[in-house]
Amino acid sequence: MAGTTAPPRRGLGDRVLTRIEILGNKLPEPFTLFLILFLVVAVLSTVMALLGVKITVPGTDEPIAIKGLFTGEGIAWFTTTLGENYIGFPPLVTVVPILLAIGIAEKSGFLSAAIRYTIGRAPRWLLPYVVGFVGVVGSIMADSAFIVIPPLAALAFKAAGRHPVAGLVGGFAAAGAGYSTNIFPTSLDALFAGITNAVIPSVPLLAESAAVVTPISNYYFNVVAALVLSVIAGFVIDRIIEPRITRQGVPREEVGADAAPAATGGADVDSSVPAGEDPAPNTRATREIGSEQTTAEAAEPAAEAELSSRELRALSWGALAFLLVGVAIVVFALVPGSPWRNEDGGFLPTSPLLSSIVFIIFTFFSVSGYVYGRVAGTVRGLKDVPGLMGSALKDMISFLVLAFILGQFIALFNWSGIGSWTAVTGAEALENAGITGFPVIVMFIVLCSLLNLLIISGSSMWTLMAAVFVPMLGILGYEPAFVQAAFRVGDSATQVMTPLNPYMVVMLAMLRKYEPGAGLGTLMARMVPFVVPFWLSWVLILAVFYLLGLPLGPGAGIMIQE
Repeated sequence: MAGTTAPPRRGLGDRVLTRIEILGNKLPEPFTLFLILFLVVAVLSTVMALLGVKITVPGTDEPIAIKGLFTGEGIAWFTTTLGENYIGFPPLVTVVPILLAIGIAEKSGFLSAAIRYTIGRAPRWLLPYVVGFVGVVGSIMADSAFIVIPPLAALAFKAAGRHPVAGLVGGFAAAGAGYSTNIFPTSLDALFAGITNAVIPSVPLLAESAAVVTPISNYYFNVVAALVLSVIAGFVIDRIIEPRITRQGVPREEVGADAAPAATGGADVDSSVPAGEDPAPNTRATREIGSEQTTAEAAEPAAEAELSSRELRALSWGALAFLLVGVAIVVFALVPGSPWRNEDGGFLPTSPLLSSIVFIIFTFFSVSGYVYGRVAGTVRGLKDVPGLMGSALKDMISFLVLAFILGQFIALFNWSGIGSWTAVTGAEALENAGITGFPVIVMFIVLCSLLNLLIISGSSMWTLMAAVFVPMLGILGYEPAFVQAAFRVGDSATQVMTPLNPYMVVMLAMLRKYEPGAGLGTLMARMVPFVVPFWLSWVLILAVFYLLGLPLGPGAGIMIQE
C-alpha cells in the first residue's frame, strides 16, 4: 500500500541478539532447569548401573561401578539424605554468614555512602577511572551495584562538566562486565568456593591431592584483575564512549518523562526490535548472580552524589572501624603462639587463619556497618541488627530455594559416579585429541562466555560447569581453584551483552531519560567497547599467572602438586 513504509532493515548484530533472546527465553528458570538435569542424571545413572558400567578413576586401584538412583540402593540413599544434601550444600555454610554481615553494611547505608564519596570527590580528569574502579568493586553490594552505581556516576559526571551518559553507561558496564572480581572478598567468592569444594570428592585423586578452595583462593588473581579492568574501563569511558556520544549529539540533560517512551518500548523507538515485540519481554525478570536474586524493574532509583555532614562523619567512623578491625586481626594472627597458625607455626598451605575467612569477612562488614549506622542514625542500637540481617536474608530467599535442588543435583552427581565417569571420559578425550595446556583453558572460558549469554544465573552455571569441568580438568592436573578462576572470566565479561539480563531493562530506562529513542541495540553497541578488552585482558592476566606459575591466592596454585 502506498501509505505504508517498509520496516527498517535490521543488522546482523541485532538479529543475533534477538535470536539469543528468543533461545534464552525458551530455557526454563534455574530451579526447573536443575530439576530436569537431576532427573536426567537419575535415569542415566540407573541405565548405566543396570548395564554394569564401571570406571577406573585416578587414585583408585579398583574400578568404580555406577550406581543408579532408581534402584533399591539409590532410593534408600536419596530418602535418607534429602535434608543432608540440602543443608550440607557447601555454599550455604559460607554465603549465609557473609551476606548477613554485608546486609548490615548495605542496609545501614555504609556501602552506598562509601561509593558516593569515592565518585563524588574524584577530580574531573580522574573521574572515568574512579567510576571504572567503583563499578568493578561494586559487586560487594551484589546486584544492588547495577541499580546504585550508574545513576551516581551520571550525577558525578554532570557535576564535573562531563557527559552524564558516559558515566551512566560506564558505571553499568564496569559493574556488569567485571562482576566476578573484586579487591575485597565477597559473598560471590564464598559461593563459588562452596560449589567447587562440593564437586571435588567425585575424583579421589582430587580429594587427596588438590587444595581445598576457600573464599580467598582466587584473591591475588582477583586483585590484579580488578585493578587492570578498572583502568581499562576508565580508558574506554574517557577515550571511546564519551567522545562518541558527544559526536552523536546525545543530550546532556534529561529530556523529561513526557518525551521518553515507556521502558518496555516498541518498534517506534528501537529498530532492532520487531514491531509489537518488547525489547525485554519480562520486565520483572529475575537475575541471579552469585548468591542474591533481585527483581529488576524499569525504574531509576533516587540518587544523590553529595553526602550530608552527618553521613560524612558516619563514613569516617565506619572507615575507622574497618581499619581497626583489620589491625586487630593482623595483630592476633602474628602474635607468637596464635591459634590461627598451623602446626608448623605458619599460615600456608592450610591453617586455622585461612579457615576463618568467613569469620574475618563477617567481622569487617558487620562492625563497620554497625558503627556507620549508629553515627548516621540509620541504626538505633543492637536491637536493629536482627532486622538488618533479616532484610539481607529476605533478599536471598530465592537462592535458598534454588540451593535445595542444586544440593540434590550435586549430591546425586557425586554419589552415582556419573561425575567420575564424565571427568575421566572427558579428560581421556582431551588427551587423545592432543588438547592440553592453556588452550584447553581458553576453550573452557569461551564455552562459559557463550553459555553466559543464555544462563545468567552465576550460581546455576557454575554448579553445572563445576560438576563436569573441575573433576575433568583436575585429572589433567589443574587445581580446582584455577578452574574456578577461569570460570570467572567467562561468567562476567559477556553478561552486559545479553538481552536476557533484566538489568538491561533498568539501564535502558535510565538511558532513555537522556536519549528517548534509545533501544536495546543502542545499549548493546555501547557495551561492546567494554566487553572485548575486558575479555581479552582478563584471559591475558590468567595466562600470565599460568605461565609464571603464580599463586592465585593464599595456598592456591595452578597445578596439583603430586
